[in-house]
Amino acid sequence: MSVYKADGNRYTEMEYAPCGRSGLKLPRVSLGLWQNFGSVNSYENARQMCFTAFDNGITHFDLANNYGPVPGSAESNFGRILAEDLHPYRDELVISSKAGYDMWEGPYGSGGSRKYLIASLDQSLRRMGLEYVDIFYHHRMTPETPLEETMEALAQIVHNGKALYVGLSNYDGPTMQRAAAILDELHVPFLINQNRYSILCRLPEENGLLAAAKQAGKGVICFSPLAQGLLTDRYLRGIPQDSRAARDKTLKQSKLGEDTLACIRKLNDIAAARGQTLAETALAWVLHNDAVTSVLIGASSPEQILDNIGALQNTTFTEDELAAIDAASKGIAY
Repeated sequence: MSVYKADGNRYTEMEYAPCGRSGLKLPRVSLGLWQNFGSVNSYENARQMCFTAFDNGITHFDLANNYGPVPGSAESNFGRILAEDLHPYRDELVISSKAGYDMWEGPYGSGGSRKYLIASLDQSLRRMGLEYVDIFYHHRMTPETPLEETMEALAQIVHNGKALYVGLSNYDGPTMQRAAAILDELHVPFLINQNRYSILCRLPEENGLLAAAKQAGKGVICFSPLAQGLLTDRYLRGIPQDSRAARDKTLKQSKLGEDTLACIRKLNDIAAARGQTLAETALAWVLHNDAVTSVLIGASSPEQILDNIGALQNTTFTEDELAAIDAASKGIAY
C-alpha cells in the first residue's frame, strides 16, 4: 500500500464559509460517511474517496455512531484511514460524529440521556482512535428526555475535552432556540445545525430552522441534498438495477411515482439550461441560501465527489430559475 501524500494545491479551488457567527469555517462541500464506508463496502474505495475529498479541499468528514452498515463500522474504517494515511493532516481536518438513534440494545442505547451520549462518544472516539472530535451532535430531538439534561451532557463533553464544538441535528426552529439558550448559559460553543434539505425536502423552511439559525448566528449544514440520488440523472429513464431505489431500503420505490419522475425531468431541463447537471443544480440550489454553511454529499466513488464539487462553479440563480424550480417541485416531497 502506497504512502498517501496530500495534493499541494488542495486549498486553491474550494470555498470556505464560517459557521454562523463563529470562527470555524467549513468547506462549502463536505463529505458524509453515512453510506459506502461500512464493513460491507470496499475499504479501498472508501480510502480513495477520502483522499479525493481532501485533495480537493474537503476538510470536513461527517460521521455518526450508527453509520455503516454494520453500525459503528464507518467510524472504524475512517479511524483506520486516519491511522494509516491521514494522521499527518489531523489538524487540517474537521471530524464530526453524532449520537441519538439506536446504537445498542437496552434502555441506554438510544435517545438523549447523559448516560447514552457520553458512553456513545467514548465508543466513537475509540473506534476512530481520536482524543476528541471537532463537532459532536445530538442526532435528533428526544422529547422523552428533558432538554436540559441533553444540553448539560453536551456541555460536559466539551468541558472534558472530548469535543471542541457541539451541534444539533434534526431539530426544529423553536426547539433549537430553547437548546441554544441553555447552551449559552452553560458557556458551550454551539455553532451548527444539521438537517435534511433539498429541492424536494423543504422541512427546514417549514419548521423554522433556517430562519431561527440565521437569527441566532448559527450555521446550517444540509444532508441528502440530492434526495438520495433522486436529484441526479439516475432516474430519468426509470429505476437502475444497481440504484438505492432498486434495493428499496433507504430510498423506497414508492417515492418514484410518475409525478416524481416528471418533476425530476423538468428539473433536469432547468439544469441543462443553466449548463449544469441536475446534481450540480440541486447542490447549488441548497448552497445559494445564505443561511447554509455547507452541503453534505454522499458518494460511492471518487468520481462522484469530483462531479459534486463542480456545483461550486455556479451557485447563483435568477428569480425566474427559482420560480421554475418551485413550480416543478410543487407537491413533490421526499
